[in-house]
Amino acid sequence: MPPSSESTCRRLVAAAERLFSERGIDGVSLREINAAAGQRNSTALQYHYGDRAGLLNAVLAKHQPAIEVHRHRLLDEYESRSAPPGPEARRTLAAALVRPSAAKLADPDGGRAYLRIMEQLVHRTGPPAPHGVSEDGGHSINRWRELVAPLLAEVAVRRLHQRFMAIRVTYVELARRAGGPEGRDDRLFTSHLIDVVSAVLATEVSEETARLLEERDRRGGTGLTG
Repeated sequence: MPPSSESTCRRLVAAAERLFSERGIDGVSLREINAAAGQRNSTALQYHYGDRAGLLNAVLAKHQPAIEVHRHRLLDEYESRSAPPGPEARRTLAAALVRPSAAKLADPDGGRAYLRIMEQLVHRTGPPAPHGVSEDGGHSINRWRELVAPLLAEVAVRRLHQRFMAIRVTYVELARRAGGPEGRDDRLFTSHLIDVVSAVLATEVSEETARLLEERDRRGGTGLTG
């Protein structure tokens, strides 16, 4: 790719990050993104990325590799220690979910915008995983889901989708933090978010919830959404 083309792509992705995060993925036109990137050629975006989905994938591809490496490393460490099921194992896995994405709070090259975009994508999809995550077991989120499952009751995995709830809480809170002032020390925030996610994973099914699930089964309903 010629240098001028590479520079154009960087500007388009940067403009998309900012506008998608501020106004929503569907709240800004491709023409506006093209203009915000300083492109006089009105077809530059379509030439490089084709459409909105292609541009969004480019934004994700900019940030996700580092997150994948970080999360796989934490999961490797978890498996090497063979921690017995319990609070320590849950918090370690909660940290493996939270920390790689939380690191984007300190990324000056669009990291905070990426977190706000990811919140939008998580809200768009149902269980079992955020937008863009395939069923490939090599993806860190899918690997995380497999390692968390033995720590949860079957009903939490198959019908209450507790793992997805943990993922959603993570991205909602990270997006909220990303929308605030920059330059803050995020260590306390991150540690507390890990505590919260760990608590979500530890949540027991109450008698009321079990009863309501049974009632819905009798009516022919399906598992909980989201």
